[in-house]
Amino acid sequence: MLWFRECTSESLPRVGGKNASLGEMTKAGIPVPPGFAVTTEAYEDFLTDAGIKGDIEHALSQVDIEDVASVDKASQTIRQLIESAPLPQRIGEAISAAYQTLAEECNVADLPIAVRSSATAEDLPGASFAGQQETYLWIRGSDQVLEKFKNCISSLFTPRAISYRIKMGFPHEKVLISVGMQKMVNARAAGVMFTLNPASGDVSKIVIEGNWGLGETVVAGEVTPDWFLVDKVAFEILKRGISCKTVERVVDPDTGEVVSRDMPAERQNTPCLNDEEILELTRLGRVIERHYGKPQDIEWAIDNDLQFPENILIVQSRPETVWSQKKKEEPLFKPKASIMEMMIDRLKEGRKLK
Repeated sequence: MLWFRECTSESLPRVGGKNASLGEMTKAGIPVPPGFAVTTEAYEDFLTDAGIKGDIEHALSQVDIEDVASVDKASQTIRQLIESAPLPQRIGEAISAAYQTLAEECNVADLPIAVRSSATAEDLPGASFAGQQETYLWIRGSDQVLEKFKNCISSLFTPRAISYRIKMGFPHEKVLISVGMQKMVNARAAGVMFTLNPASGDVSKIVIEGNWGLGETVVAGEVTPDWFLVDKVAFEILKRGISCKTVERVVDPDTGEVVSRDMPAERQNTPCLNDEEILELTRLGRVIERHYGKPQDIEWAIDNDLQFPENILIVQSRPETVWSQKKKEEPLFKPKASIMEMMIDRLKEGRKLK
């Protein structure tokens, strides 16, 4: 196990992209909910002890990327192999002990956590593996935690993940998975933030999107979120679009499970963020972008149990992958040491000087 506070970007081979980012931000002083990573070594030890590596390789060898049914069959076979295999006692005990320590640090018995997949080929600037593996929210107690740990591991072999690795030329055996165990945010509102304008690529702007409740509705496109355009240089809210938000993801107090709930009419057209929160998110977005040195795609949440500004938490940051991949246009004239050099070049090309 590695606690987030022990992880950095250099820990990626051991904790995957998501957990490395959470650790990097924790060390940089960004408000990140506490947690720990079950390392890729645990994943490899689990497969070795279960004796299923050969079976997984055989199932993958039968995949025809042009045949959806063969991809689905391989995924189903592998996931069943993993989820039915017994978890080695030493790994189960280590995860349970770390979970109990986290609960004690947060002073909450049966602490609700997010169990989050974190693959080693995730959140890369040139290939977006984001969202291909599974995350489980509001998980309580060691038994549930261990069950969802295996579910996260098996999600390395979803049909989408298998197909994407083949398409991108990533050997299956080279992509490992870690699992993050992170204190759950009791989200009043949540969403995403881009440290550039995703519609235009304007790096002087920040765009924030959000909805009431957990952020799944925004990430999964279940609602049209509220939208805020902020000038991150002048620190000014330029535009805002308040949507009719008809559904939110919340925790059912009776079952403890995450459910979709119809939004009460009086909240549907109410902004999910106030100006104070928008500007604090903008400040954090600028700090995170400066830390990584490139535009970021950030997930945030507002904790209903905390007071401003401690209630504003960052739960993920990854490189922005749309505009960063666009080829920059060549300038009409390449920079020269002097105007005279540019004039000589034009003469060489046979063009008259005007």
